[in-house]
Amino acid sequence: MPREIADTEGITWTCIQAYSGLTEVTENQDAAQVKGQEDSYWVVCTPSGGAKSVRLQLPGDWESSYSDEDLLNEIAAQQQEE
Repeated sequence: MPREIADTEGITWTCIQAYSGLTEVTENQDAAQVKGQEDSYWVVCTPSGGAKSVRLQLPGDWESSYSDEDLLNEIAAQQQEE
């Protein structure tokens, strides 16, 4: 399920676990899992504006455990790395 958050610049980010479009839930989980790291998954966040999508490595419960601010901080940190 996608999660939308808005930053202070008015950009709305849509974040979703990578490979969520696959039909099998277990196949989705296996494909999105970060290899060699238990309970760590790839999440892709796509902006509504001109910024570039980012790929984040987050824990399996990111949808419920991360606040909007935490996700925006992860996005900003990833943008600075690129």
